[in-house]
Amino acid sequence: MIRKFAPRLLAIACAIALAAGCAQRSPSADGGTATAYPVAAWSDLDPASVAFLDTLEERTFRFFWERSDSVSGLTPDRWPTKSFVSVAAVGFALTAYPIGVERGYVTRAQARDRALATLRYFWASKQDTARSGATGYKGFFYHFLDPETGIRFETVELSTQDTALLLAGVLFCQSYFDGTDEREGQIRALAESLYARADWNWAQPRPPSIVLGWEPENGHLPYDWRGYNETVILHILALGAPRHPVTPDAWRVYTSGYQWGSFQGQEYLGFAPLFGHQYSHVWIDFRGIQDSTMRAHDSDYFENSRRATLAQRAYAIANPSGFRGYSADVWGLTACDGPLDGKLKIDGREREFRTYSARGACFTRIEDDGTIAPTAAAASLPFAPEVVAPAVIAMRRAFGGNAFGQYGFIDALNPTLNVAIDVHHGRIVPGVGWFDTDYLGIDQGPIVAMIENHRSGLVWNTMKKNPHIVRGLERAGFTGGWLEKARKP
Repeated sequence: MIRKFAPRLLAIACAIALAAGCAQRSPSADGGTATAYPVAAWSDLDPASVAFLDTLEERTFRFFWERSDSVSGLTPDRWPTKSFVSVAAVGFALTAYPIGVERGYVTRAQARDRALATLRYFWASKQDTARSGATGYKGFFYHFLDPETGIRFETVELSTQDTALLLAGVLFCQSYFDGTDEREGQIRALAESLYARADWNWAQPRPPSIVLGWEPENGHLPYDWRGYNETVILHILALGAPRHPVTPDAWRVYTSGYQWGSFQGQEYLGFAPLFGHQYSHVWIDFRGIQDSTMRAHDSDYFENSRRATLAQRAYAIANPSGFRGYSADVWGLTACDGPLDGKLKIDGREREFRTYSARGACFTRIEDDGTIAPTAAAASLPFAPEVVAPAVIAMRRAFGGNAFGQYGFIDALNPTLNVAIDVHHGRIVPGVGWFDTDYLGIDQGPIVAMIENHRSGLVWNTMKKNPHIVRGLERAGFTGGWLEKARKP
């Protein structure tokens, strides 16, 4: 059964509404050092952790390489359930291909040809105001596309954030494929054209804020991005655009909705699901660079994500709702699949479960039905490897093939729901729990990218060379760290 898109859109809308280890200096791309964080380096991981992360990275990469269409580059939202195409997942696929080169999974020529095919497809795809028959409008793309035709899926919205995730992958390929080969030159040119085509001013019906999306039936949606969430990358791209950029006021208004507080012993800028603390970090190394908000709080966005990660782990240890399985090594709440929408009595206690939902735990809100998403922990590896590496190994050990398979971790699991009942999605293993049967592209992407970022800094260091990213950060008011060297002629 294809998952309906409405629950995810609702989840996004609703989402808007101390660990062990010793302090070390985190290496920066220029050979210097960034802010000191209590973060273990890749070289400090034990052999068992490195071996498992090697396996996890390769299997997760294979999802994008084997499930994306080799001709169009279109990536399914999920697999093996029959699914529409996710534009955001295509952005993560484009990010994964160069990682595959560096790890030796595919050749540079293979990755180059796949990336080029993808960029050609999206550049040539139809942009139009028609209700059907187009992939997007004004340089933006629809949230989901039909897998057979590549055009708008049913009546989904044109999504500014999903387009931003696609463009982030596009720009990564632009900077990575820097060789003299003619096809690599075509990648760079197409990437520039795709990025320049997006009309960010059109996406500001209520300037200076940026709108969530647009529909040909009703025009711009009545919601704007404001307050900390997954759209830091969107705003940096909009600020750095070579044509139609937004003004710095867009960043000022966006950050005016920030909420700071304390949760589980951590003080940080709040957002409940962990994907909001991960997505933008896939492409931007925030270590040691600060905007005015972070300077005022003597922090940076990397440190903020570290604290959010540790707070979620502490929440799982405290386990205030008494869910099965939660522990120091089994934790992680984010937007993910779930078993069903409804209430059940389990062990004499009534529980309310949900299907796809933006789960999370923070001082802003708590949405928790016992469903754990392995990507929540795994994609936080660079922030807190001393607790993340043991967590992914523990989940693999505890749940075995129910949770870990062909493409790494399945999207979600729920040990509390361990009774034999009919569920809307996934399957019940009696006495063990509920397990998803799908892998989701937007949850797979951060896993492979963040493992590689912690290992080598590949995506971060490559994007530091992209002038659009540097310009966007500067226009948002970021200073310090690697940015000072990158901005020099």
